[in-house]
Amino acid sequence: MPVVLSPWTDRRRDETAARPVQYGPLVTRRDDEAMRRFRAYGLGQFIHFGLYSIPGNQWNGKTSTSPAPEWIRSWRGPDAPENWTETYDRLNEVFDPTELDARAWARQAKQMGARYAIFTTKHHDGFALWPSAYSEYTVASSPCDRDLVGEVVDAYTAEGIDVFLYFSVLDWSHPGYTRTVPACDDSRAGWQDFLDYTRAQLLELLDRYPAARGLWFDGTWDESWIASHEFTHRLEQELRERRPGLIIGSRFRNDEHGARHFDSAGALLGDYEQGWERKLPRNREMLDGNDWDCAMTIGPNAWGYMHDTSGHYQKTADDLVDLLMRCRSMGGNLVVNFGPDGSGRMTAHETRVAEHLGDWVAQNAAAVYDASHVDLEPTGMGHLTGNDDSVYVTVTHRPVTGVARLRFPADAALVPVSARLLATGAALELHRRDIGYDLDSAIHYDVLIPADFATGRAFVIELALGRPTAQNADRADAFM
Repeated sequence: MPVVLSPWTDRRRDETAARPVQYGPLVTRRDDEAMRRFRAYGLGQFIHFGLYSIPGNQWNGKTSTSPAPEWIRSWRGPDAPENWTETYDRLNEVFDPTELDARAWARQAKQMGARYAIFTTKHHDGFALWPSAYSEYTVASSPCDRDLVGEVVDAYTAEGIDVFLYFSVLDWSHPGYTRTVPACDDSRAGWQDFLDYTRAQLLELLDRYPAARGLWFDGTWDESWIASHEFTHRLEQELRERRPGLIIGSRFRNDEHGARHFDSAGALLGDYEQGWERKLPRNREMLDGNDWDCAMTIGPNAWGYMHDTSGHYQKTADDLVDLLMRCRSMGGNLVVNFGPDGSGRMTAHETRVAEHLGDWVAQNAAAVYDASHVDLEPTGMGHLTGNDDSVYVTVTHRPVTGVARLRFPADAALVPVSARLLATGAALELHRRDIGYDLDSAIHYDVLIPADFATGRAFVIELALGRPTAQNADRADAFM
């Protein structure tokens, strides 16, 4: 019996169930400039903005029962407004985000420390935030009549922030879209028309916005798309040929057996794992050496703007610092989602989060951008990152003893030679401890945290590395 488990909770594979794969990965693990840049991003920003930003999960005083604000068009049942779908589909007639200033967004993102941004060009409702030549349901059919995608790409690029374009394959506005595999000539013709439209829009995005670094796909789970594996395989080839160096996550397509994110032989279908949405790996071993990022909401599960967040926990900057450094300790990036309101303004809480998170990142940048996973035993104090020159301990759980202890292998070529607080540069006492555990020749290094050092936030200890200057003591075995 094949082992069927979510790749996001368990990576066990039934080797006896492996099948030959014709429509598997088009790339192996890349080490070009674009992917090296991706690995060093550290922190990113996601922006969900569209027609759903107008209602903000409410309409005429009623709160939607849809799964999340950006899904409000799917609101059904006795509490849904009368003719709700038709009402929603005409929101383009009033869509006019006069307060949207992409340059202000980009400045805020830069102050937060974001190195890349993912922007929703078209969500499930099919409304395009650029004047697409292949649809009448775009900003060109609204009072806005602005190329919002172009404004965002230009503004963020000017601030040195790379832009990835979010694109939903699922499209409620297209008459040919179907969730199930087409079973008659008419539905097959409509589906082919939809596939042609999807291809045209994606190529159009690449041609219009040459500064965009990658494509972030959503809505690829329906049976109709899964059954179109030959088309999606060819389309990925075409996208990569059109834009060399383009980064595409694992969510775009599947193999001929229906396996998504990873093909039936376990190989990654894309340049990085795109399935860590509101979740993180249990440990780095789960990743099998793949690149990855985590897309995280500030609320529990709201990507688009939510008018009333009372009763919904809103993550703080300190929550996000912890998540950011967990990601970096496992070699990944954290992407924090923002949902501006219908006028184009970020919420007050998002603004505070961006400011406070940015302050922390600016003070501890070396531990975020220039460091990644290090092969050291976890400390229980927080998260470890490092590079060839330093190890960084992000302390989220301060030891009551005032001693931050790290364990290094006895044969380590590089060991700590000095320590300091990264944010202030203040030197800290460092001591080498040959504790003498039998059957454990490791050497421990203790950093003394001053008792009068007061802080209400996570802090980072930097340990500079150098060659050992002391020999390890010979130890007699403990008799058993």
